[in-house]
Amino acid sequence: MPLLTRIRGPRDLDRLTLEELDRLAEEIRTFLVEAVSKTGGHLGPNLGVVELTLALHRVFESPRDKVLWDTGHQSYVHKLLTGRQDFSKLKMKGGLSGYPSQAESEHDVIENSHASTVLGWADGLAKANQLRKTGDHVVAVIGDGALTGGMAWEALNNIADAKDRPLVIVVNDNERSYSPTIGGLANHLATLRTTDGYERFLTRTKDLLERTPVVGRPLYGTLHGAKKGLKDFIAPQGMFEDLGLKYVGPIDGHDIEALESALTRAKGFGGPVIVHCLTEKGRGYQPALADEADRFHAVGKIHPDTGLPIASSGADWTSVFGEEMVKLGEEREDVVAITAAMLQPVGLDRFAKRFPDRVYDVGIAEQHGAVSAAGLAHGGVHPVFAVYATFLNRAFDQVLMDVALHKCGVTFVLDRAGITGTDGASHNGMWDMSILQVVPGLRLAAPRDADQVRAQLREAVEVTDAPTVVRFSKGAVGPAVPAVGRVGGMDVLREPGTDTPDVLLVSVGALAPMCLEIAGLLDRQGISTTVVDPRWVKPVDEAMAPLAEKHRVVVTVEDNSRVGGVGSTIAQALRDAGVDLPLRDFGIPPRFLDHASRAEVMAEIGLTAPDIARQVTGLVSKLDGGYARSAAESVEPARD
Repeated sequence: MPLLTRIRGPRDLDRLTLEELDRLAEEIRTFLVEAVSKTGGHLGPNLGVVELTLALHRVFESPRDKVLWDTGHQSYVHKLLTGRQDFSKLKMKGGLSGYPSQAESEHDVIENSHASTVLGWADGLAKANQLRKTGDHVVAVIGDGALTGGMAWEALNNIADAKDRPLVIVVNDNERSYSPTIGGLANHLATLRTTDGYERFLTRTKDLLERTPVVGRPLYGTLHGAKKGLKDFIAPQGMFEDLGLKYVGPIDGHDIEALESALTRAKGFGGPVIVHCLTEKGRGYQPALADEADRFHAVGKIHPDTGLPIASSGADWTSVFGEEMVKLGEEREDVVAITAAMLQPVGLDRFAKRFPDRVYDVGIAEQHGAVSAAGLAHGGVHPVFAVYATFLNRAFDQVLMDVALHKCGVTFVLDRAGITGTDGASHNGMWDMSILQVVPGLRLAAPRDADQVRAQLREAVEVTDAPTVVRFSKGAVGPAVPAVGRVGGMDVLREPGTDTPDVLLVSVGALAPMCLEIAGLLDRQGISTTVVDPRWVKPVDEAMAPLAEKHRVVVTVEDNSRVGGVGSTIAQALRDAGVDLPLRDFGIPPRFLDHASRAEVMAEIGLTAPDIARQVTGLVSKLDGGYARSAAESVEPARD
């Protein structure tokens, strides 16, 4: 009987021998490869934390002790050990989330999956434990580059200020090589450093020497300096201990016995402790280890034996952007690229290979990236900062006060804008077109297809006196949606076929094909529709109000929050122009969306062609003072 099937909760691990734990670790790796290859997900990071997760749950008592993960994509093993072993619908509707989820388990705490936040959470929880005198422990697991984020260091500065507040910080350092010998020696020395007797010895020695005339203080300084020098020579801990944090490590992150020993000492120390674990991303799976790019950090559906994709998809939005960036780089020496630890996911890997001196990876530090971009622009070059739409939220103040206020020519390229679906609430890029509307001077483009990505990226980098934004969706990009005309700077995608059209349908970005479908459904009801793509949704095109005046109703459709989005902005522009028309804005409601496919999420929130056509038909019918059969009814099959 497999050991994994006997694990229903963390305390089931207590009965296992070290030999059985090693067997369990191998079973877990086999399970992860087989399960994730069927659904897609974060494979490499989880293969690297198997032994670490086992040790954490044997030493600490979750859920009383809080085990926090940063980032949450390395929590699959944690899910397996806390009673969640059905991975058949991982990241699918009704299945497990790809990140920790409070709705799934009492063992989960942080579920936002935005990096570098865990130490702030841990600081707050440890303070609460201290105030309430609970005696519970807080363990923060931080890794995969999250320590490059400024928030992590802000939290460390606060954590170190309380020497008597228990908090264990586990640094999951998945460098690609490590030395077990060095880890063992550091583990031995760490035993001394975190022993109360050793600390008391240092204190007594300091008191004694400081009372010794003339030579006491210099002698203590010399001894302490020698101690620091030896420790810094043996282990990369200086910066942590300079902050006042005890350091344990580096520990072999695949040696369960060593991990348990280190974590047990850290648990009993009584103050903040760093436990530095060296792990191997993708461990135990050769296709992942052979992947030089990111060790199978995230994969789609793959063949479990080879690691090769099950099916190849067509061109995606990201690759279109990446190819055009290379062309721009060849044409313009002043174009440089910035990424926040996402070189390959945002499509800048080709640019980096072609122009290695013109790419800057700032780590998980979006705020710094935006400010650095302002400096680059002021220095005479044009930076293109490519980042997931959801992560730009973290740098809003810098976009506003450093880039826009200073009229810097910086282009932000927002990948995975709109509903992304399977990655869940925190990864939907549904806020950017709302929060950016308030930035003076900023110009925002929403390309509808690959041709427009290329064209609007080029238009964006021509702007030298204001920030520009180009946002596009996740996944495959569909066929080109041709324009049949132009009004001002807007593309007309469908003419109404009459001089007195009913509806002006404003299509934003990748929703153009759906908007054309809506127009077709309305046409069946005798409702004439003009479909326009503004291309640049901020500022609102000056031709929008005169065009709207020729229609009876204005409808906007966007892959963004309805609150403060493009629809709201167009409504305001029409009011300012004295155009008083009914306007209906369709978009994403102001709530966090559960993980599911993009199509399932859009159906759930009513952002589909039949849903929208039905509501628009009803609105036009009211204006006519009569009844019209809904467009959706005209395409639904008859029911018995």
